[in-house]
Amino acid sequence: MERESLKSTIEDMIIQPSILQKALDAALSTGADFADIFIEETWSSSMSFMDRKPDRALVGEIYGAGVRLFFGHEIVYVTTNDLSEAGLIRAAKKAAQTKTSQASVSPQALHESQFSNVHRFGMKPWERDRQQKIKWLQNLDQIARQRSSLVTQVSPSLLEKFQRIQVANSQGLLASDERAYSRMGMQVHVENQGVKEGFHDNVGHMGTSELFESYDAKGLAENVTDKAVMLTTAKFAPAGEMPVLIDNAFGGVIFHEACGHGLETTAVAKDASVFCGMLGQKVAHESVTAIDDGTIPQGWGSLNIDDEGRPTQKTVLIEKGILKSYIVDEMGSRQTGFAPTGSGRRQNYKYAPASRMRNTYIAAGTDRFEDMVRDVDYGIYAKKMGGGSVNPGTGDFNFAVAEAYIVRNGRIEEPVKGATLIGRGIDALKKIEKVSSDLQLATGMCGSVSGSIPAAVGQPQILVSSLLVGGRAG
Repeated sequence: MERESLKSTIEDMIIQPSILQKALDAALSTGADFADIFIEETWSSSMSFMDRKPDRALVGEIYGAGVRLFFGHEIVYVTTNDLSEAGLIRAAKKAAQTKTSQASVSPQALHESQFSNVHRFGMKPWERDRQQKIKWLQNLDQIARQRSSLVTQVSPSLLEKFQRIQVANSQGLLASDERAYSRMGMQVHVENQGVKEGFHDNVGHMGTSELFESYDAKGLAENVTDKAVMLTTAKFAPAGEMPVLIDNAFGGVIFHEACGHGLETTAVAKDASVFCGMLGQKVAHESVTAIDDGTIPQGWGSLNIDDEGRPTQKTVLIEKGILKSYIVDEMGSRQTGFAPTGSGRRQNYKYAPASRMRNTYIAAGTDRFEDMVRDVDYGIYAKKMGGGSVNPGTGDFNFAVAEAYIVRNGRIEEPVKGATLIGRGIDALKKIEKVSSDLQLATGMCGSVSGSIPAAVGQPQILVSSLLVGGRAG
């Protein structure tokens, strides 16, 4: 689709309330006790470089609607690409005909919801000249290659997404919003005397491509290159139980994966979480306060409203070690009795929403990082976390450390590679002894039952008294 026609489509996408009202009537015609309709138009683009030239430039568009019905705790979900009045009513009737109930509910009259718009966007992605984007990628590639003669491959990338949504439900809610996401990534491979290594990093925000002009691209490219080169001479990490310092920003991925998913009612309602029935109980060291916040301006995981049309909020999950709240969507609220937290999210209209994290982080503490380092006689400093695996039911985790250093006699010393952190989320929370004041967030993509969504992770530096480190014994 041409840019101008796409722009017109997005601006004209909102469906008239009278049409949505008719579709909701049809959805409740066989006894469902709740119905909602989610409509979206999403434009996305990805560009990357390889071998000093453009490697990929993909543009895609998603346009459609999902009709969801509740029959008690059962969900029926139907999608359609036909957003005409007839198409939406047909999808609603199809959903309704899958089940019947004795319930008799009529949809309330729709009223436009009011919410605060805390995000500001610049030029729409299709308004920005493509050649400018290619120049950004070229610049990243050149900086990395100029940084070291050991560089063998550079893979910079730009990702952009612009989404417009509309939500209506049988309780009278009617809401619409626009969202934009931009992300810049960088991966560098090097070879030093036969040793090959690579390193990657990225930055992103809820916003348009002004990110690429304002961010320190030179610093990103040089840092990634330097870390890849460093790994070529690093020795392998030791193995065993030891204190672990975990850095801020993406260090929060362990809390996100090993604890955050267990706090979503997607798991709690099924009694598939170690946090079930623990509200008001101590689940972490008193230095730990954990928050899931959807309201941070330009935050990667932020939203004005969630995908069920509810305004997002700042939810305190753990306060000074005490479990205070779960992450709750509409169905999760029905199943558990807890109030929704504006956390119903989905990848796109093809997925029914579920309780999902937004910007999830351990809050800033009062300890000084320098003092935390001095407290360690021998351990590991996990400067940057990598990928890993988690058992969501138990919180057992195994995470690679992309950048790590030995801490010896209270000093950060030589780099090591091949380290993994192994443990159980709820146990690790109780072993966090100190939390610094230097909170930072990092971007990530989170996958779960409702697809892959932008979610930020974060924390200050933390000191865990003891974790099993996987490495090389000897």
